[in-house]
Amino acid sequence: MKYIVLIPDGAADQPRPELDGRTPLQAAAIPNLDALAMEGEMGLARTVPEGFPPGSDVANLCVMGYDPHIYYTGRAPLEAASLGIHLAKSDVAFRCNLVWVEEGLMRDFSAGHISDTEAGELIDFLQDNLGGSGTEFHAGLSYRHIMVSGGQGREARCTPPHDITGRPIEGFLPTGSGSAWLRGLMDVSARILPDHPVNIQRQQEGKAPANMIWLWGQGTAPKIPTMGGRYGISGSVISAVDLVKGLGIYAGLEVIDVPGATGFLDTDYAAKAASALTALREKDFVYIHVEAPDEASHMGDSDAKVEAIERIDSELLAPLLAGLEDTGPFRLLVLPDHATPLGIKTHTDDPVPFLLYDSGRKGEGGGAFNEQDAARGKGGRVDGWKLMDKLLSEGTGAEDAVSS
Repeated sequence: MKYIVLIPDGAADQPRPELDGRTPLQAAAIPNLDALAMEGEMGLARTVPEGFPPGSDVANLCVMGYDPHIYYTGRAPLEAASLGIHLAKSDVAFRCNLVWVEEGLMRDFSAGHISDTEAGELIDFLQDNLGGSGTEFHAGLSYRHIMVSGGQGREARCTPPHDITGRPIEGFLPTGSGSAWLRGLMDVSARILPDHPVNIQRQQEGKAPANMIWLWGQGTAPKIPTMGGRYGISGSVISAVDLVKGLGIYAGLEVIDVPGATGFLDTDYAAKAASALTALREKDFVYIHVEAPDEASHMGDSDAKVEAIERIDSELLAPLLAGLEDTGPFRLLVLPDHATPLGIKTHTDDPVPFLLYDSGRKGEGGGAFNEQDAARGKGGRVDGWKLMDKLLSEGTGAEDAVSS
């Protein structure tokens, strides 16, 4: 038995007037997902438990089968693992966005999706000017980076920058214990980054400057049992996002870097399918994460979101299903990690639709893959972290591992 989890990040939404009162999942042409829904089991999953921030960190941790009440320590430590950063027991990792702030407003939490090369120069510059005494800046991809402190700022209350697009930053700067230190770093970055040659060049080209850092998502290294130890399976994770890669590392999964996987709308969907099929020749399980729908939501672009969902169906899922015909029996779980409504351009803790398909059991479902049909599905409403047990409850060796 092979097991696949497919995450169309942020695909769940609310009815939109520009989509004739439909959600993006309802508006999208997704014949492959809809066909699976007719023969599988659907329901709604709560992937963000009450009281937790509705982010991809909590949600993907949950989907991977880990109860956030037990295992969640923060977002940044997971991303740090993806970058090969070892955290000492006392270290606190922060997500460090390169952002564009203009006239006190958060204009763009991604600094125009700045390139890796440009961002790397800016992070090196920050390390030279703000690093030291236990503070280190580490370059990631595009606007997503990591700062590690020797323990400072852990208790501060920080806001994700994608939650405040177009809003004044003053009311959302870090508060609480350690916040003065964090705000100091952010203030200095806002003074020294605008005149860096990278930003001067970007402005001359009409691009958004990366003129400030935004610190958030802090936490210490978690203690997460591996999926191999829990279920007796081997597996891989496919994602362009450091957060998901880092979670895979903690879960004991092989991280597969796919050429052309960008974490944005232009990602190579077909390459992800091909990499997944290759991985499944040797392993039992693959976790495929696609960021594109979430990015479109943060942009408030309904057309781009519908297109991203359609491309997942046609360019990723279609060849994946075709290839799985030669691998033998399989079980497939599809669900967004969280909802990202276009109307607010950020995440919510709303339950998301899930689809569980078993190649050996057909004709049990009904409806199409969307929020409304899932709400009427036989799967009912479940805690998201229990879905992995549900997925792996049948097949070679997995049933005994789950029951134990």
